[in-house]
Amino acid sequence: MGRDVTAVTISGEDRRRYRDKVRRCLDVLARMLGESQFDFERPHIGLEIELNLIDALGDPLMRNADVLKAIADPAWATELGQFNLEINIPPRVLGGDNTGALETEVRDHLAHADSRAQEVGGNLVMIGILPTLRRSDIGEETLSSNARYKMLNDQIFAARGEELHIAIDGPEPLRMHADNITPEAACTSVQFHLQVSPDEFGAYWNAAQAIAGPQVALGANSPFLFGHRLHDETRITLFEQSTDTRPEELKSQGVRPRVWFGEKWITSVFDLFEENTRYFPALLPLCEDEDPVAVLDEGGVPALEELSLHNGTIYRWNRPIYAVFEGRPHLRVENRVLPAGPTVADIVANGAFYYGLVRMLAEEERPLWTRMSFATAEDNLHRAARGGLDASLYWPGVGEAPAGELILRRLLPLAHEGLERWGVDAGRRDRLLGIVERRCVTQQTGATWQVATVEAIESRFGVSRQEALRRMVRIYAENMRSNEPVHTWPIAA
Repeated sequence: MGRDVTAVTISGEDRRRYRDKVRRCLDVLARMLGESQFDFERPHIGLEIELNLIDALGDPLMRNADVLKAIADPAWATELGQFNLEINIPPRVLGGDNTGALETEVRDHLAHADSRAQEVGGNLVMIGILPTLRRSDIGEETLSSNARYKMLNDQIFAARGEELHIAIDGPEPLRMHADNITPEAACTSVQFHLQVSPDEFGAYWNAAQAIAGPQVALGANSPFLFGHRLHDETRITLFEQSTDTRPEELKSQGVRPRVWFGEKWITSVFDLFEENTRYFPALLPLCEDEDPVAVLDEGGVPALEELSLHNGTIYRWNRPIYAVFEGRPHLRVENRVLPAGPTVADIVANGAFYYGLVRMLAEEERPLWTRMSFATAEDNLHRAARGGLDASLYWPGVGEAPAGELILRRLLPLAHEGLERWGVDAGRRDRLLGIVERRCVTQQTGATWQVATVEAIESRFGVSRQEALRRMVRIYAENMRSNEPVHTWPIAA
């Protein structure tokens, strides 16, 4: 849903036309799937990273438009809040030299952008939730100056008819109300894309859903929100709550949430797009001129823009993507469960774990999802978000086990074999999965480092929580720029 839109007044007729157009796009997608139009030689991967802007103190800096202008690179774009930016790394073939080049390329992009941010008094930080955010930083006036964000805000609250209620448990529970969607801007993530053929899409999506819990346990990096210590990966529940279009009555009726794990294993990518069309009303009912039926009948490749826009307003943790690249249609699984950071090395290691593991599970003779219920996979996700590597997760053939132990004993060997199948050379996969291994052995994720560092600062200096968070964020930013993986970071006050 990254495209710009023009501010418009939406009528009932607009909604009807848009619904009809989305259904027309869905019919065309079904034809394209049946005609095998999605062939490719080798799968490509892609990467998106959302970041925060901070000032010299470590507080959020509301100047993303100025920083974006200074960066002057089309790979960068604004995100929901004025303290957010996003970078889109160009797609590349998975395997070979591309794995090593990816880390170098991302580091070069970030170094350039950070130097430009410094020119306007800021720095970039990759972190799941910026710990120094205060409630006073969250308001409609802090939305980025793009019409699509204002329209999205208005449509979500028109659907709800009331304020958001955010309620998160944890060591220091948080209860608050909000009259805008800006709390969503606190959630900054990394998204891994994987091109998949239609025949294999169901298996890869199911595999990605099954490993969401272990992924989040391994990558947890969001323990603080508005000064409260909450879950290891608070971003999961915050994102679910801050984009919820349902008042309590609709929740009680079983209406599905916009941030959705799903409710069943699938056999086809069509299942997901059809669910989107059947269950979710439009948030941005904007129609384009293209007639997808006519384009397909004439031998062209339709953009299916209405279907794609609608899909972009339904925030599945593993989202199906239809896109056209260089005149050819393709399908991707967009993996959205992980927070940003702590370093580029950690992000690429998390990606290696994901890509290797998802391939092995997708190709198993006896699929994992025939031995584990869908509800269990969802439960694993929320357990992992609360407890990180200490969380107890269920895995077929293992039973209940701490996430760190499950990853070390069962999942890492599979990830190694999967990367080998992708053609990643032994040296690179050993380095990247070695980072994953040491994180599990030391039990130090971004979340545990943040909590321990804040506790050390508070104990040593007796400062307020907000000041401790500022100091921690400044140390975090220095460590992030070093690119030394988070398991090596000392706990320092």
